[in-house]
Amino acid sequence: MNEEAERLGARMDEFVGQLTTEMTRPQQRRFAEYAVALLLPGERKSMEPLAARIDPAHAMPRYKTFQRFISGSEWDDRAVRGAAFRWAQSALLGDGKALGWVIDDTGFVKKGEHSVFVHRQYTGTAGKVCNCQVGVSLSVVTEQQSMPVDFELYMPQGWAEDKARRAECRVPQGLEFRTKPEIALELIETAVEQGVEQAPVLADSAYGDVGRFRMELEMLGLEYVVGIHGPTTVIRPRKLPAAGGESTIAVRELALAVGQQAFRRVSWREGTKKELASHFHATAVELPKDPGKAYRQGRKLWLLIEWPKGEAAPTKFWLCHLRRRPGMEPLVVLAKARWLIERDYEDLKGELGLDHFEGRSYGGWHHHVTMCIAAYAFLLAERGASFPPCGLLIDEIEALVPPAQHVRRRGSSAAA
Repeated sequence: MNEEAERLGARMDEFVGQLTTEMTRPQQRRFAEYAVALLLPGERKSMEPLAARIDPAHAMPRYKTFQRFISGSEWDDRAVRGAAFRWAQSALLGDGKALGWVIDDTGFVKKGEHSVFVHRQYTGTAGKVCNCQVGVSLSVVTEQQSMPVDFELYMPQGWAEDKARRAECRVPQGLEFRTKPEIALELIETAVEQGVEQAPVLADSAYGDVGRFRMELEMLGLEYVVGIHGPTTVIRPRKLPAAGGESTIAVRELALAVGQQAFRRVSWREGTKKELASHFHATAVELPKDPGKAYRQGRKLWLLIEWPKGEAAPTKFWLCHLRRRPGMEPLVVLAKARWLIERDYEDLKGELGLDHFEGRSYGGWHHHVTMCIAAYAFLLAERGASFPPCGLLIDEIEALVPPAQHVRRRGSSAAA
């Protein structure tokens, strides 16, 4: 093993030690093996090919140990994910602060009907209704990069009422049906409890249109910039009198009444080929029914509207709660910051096998996803530690295989 691989091995030992403090020693060994297997190159990263990749001479026994670790053993997913974020936090944030907490969901397309919570439902991953699972995620983003902090699998209503399917997939008896915004709020509350540095919550209209979701954020003392739909109504501003005396107006109609001349060009980042920019307008608004106002201490809500040049009507709307009056550019940057997690999903699925889990159990799905997030944290920290920044050192990672022998030779208590 060369010198760089030795250093990488030492960091891997420390990483495993910090993330597995509550695990047994056999679980710690499996954790180290599974993490290294996820980081190695390969097209398929379900348990069987991972086992063959990391220990080809004993692929079947290794596969069975992975099965027991992922689908059969008990360990705290949320604690491991929290430790993974703390491991990568300095590399993620550097000397700065988080730009936002992004709530989103992603689909896991499936062919069969037996995987936990698989159902015909819409997912933006496929852009249509299909047979899939859907996971809700919370990520911390900066202007340059992001990292998933927590993940939870969404349970369709039909599964909540099907005792036989729940038992077959070992779904916890106390788990009840929750909407995606309700799951998102649980992820956010956990992040607050774990002391993750707070930042404005960013979400699309599937979450932003839910008044209870916004109110709960305000009760937690969190700011937000969330999408809403064009028909959402606000109290009609005095400067826009109505012929019929209506007291409310849809935000789309408000934008049309203001006129495109009130919108100005704002850029939010450099794209791969050109600067990304559009035309925006922001105005203070009040909601006709606003239970969150009691927790807002008189601070206003802001409506941000995008109306691209050449379009006949506005295209996007955001409701914004920020403690300080926002400048247009920072507000647009926040509204557009959600794109970063799409890259997370691509890396997690394409490089680390987030959507490759072939087991059927509820616990197994969350264990596999947690291992992918942990591997992502290690990768992020390694990239942040290198100068100039580079990708993962595949040769050095391969030098750690087989990790069980590596751990025994090094005598690490963290993964022994």
